[in-house]
Amino acid sequence: MMAPLPQRLAAEALGTAFLLAAVVGSGIMAQRLAGGNAALALLGNTLPTGAILAVLILIFGPVSGAHFNPAVSLAFALRHELAWWDAARYLAAQCAGAILGVWAAHVMFELPLWQVSTTARAGIGQWTAELIATFGLLLTIFGCVARAPGAVAYAVGLYITSAYWFTASTSFANPAVTLARAMSDTFAGIAPAGAPAFIAAQLLGATAALAVSRWMWGTPLTQR
Repeated sequence: MMAPLPQRLAAEALGTAFLLAAVVGSGIMAQRLAGGNAALALLGNTLPTGAILAVLILIFGPVSGAHFNPAVSLAFALRHELAWWDAARYLAAQCAGAILGVWAAHVMFELPLWQVSTTARAGIGQWTAELIATFGLLLTIFGCVARAPGAVAYAVGLYITSAYWFTASTSFANPAVTLARAMSDTFAGIAPAGAPAFIAAQLLGATAALAVSRWMWGTPLTQR
């Protein structure tokens, strides 16, 4: 049984904040230390992101389910495992936490708090990458929930670590992450003009994963 709603919302906000602090902060650090080597900078951004995801899911999973992602919360609402009103509040907590995490990274690295990204990320390849990245992430979650619940934290961390490299978009796979990264003109940023298409692709990927998971694994263990 999950915790009362205030604790759940705090867990979602804190977890998403730490996730974005890791994504943006490690991107800044990696770019500063990589000496212009883009592949090394991406690796320096990838490993902390995958690692922090596993940690955050382990510590906040028993409290809120550790979604940290509006696509995940909406999918669980569609599976009737999260009330719609709770899902709406999860989304608000996630988006607020994501923005706070970005601002925390800016403060730590002595950058201007308020920024707008100028990094263009658009085109059919990027949108397809986001659809596939989110589809794979949700399929990872649903598959583990159905057959190996204890493996969710490690599977999600490993999946994102991999998807950073096999997707053209570096696998945002999260509408709250996309929104917050539009507010950081750093290595991890995305220009605001590109964010709506990314979010649309993410929601399509999540919907497709929901359909496939129902066909492949049937009823979740939590509903049996």
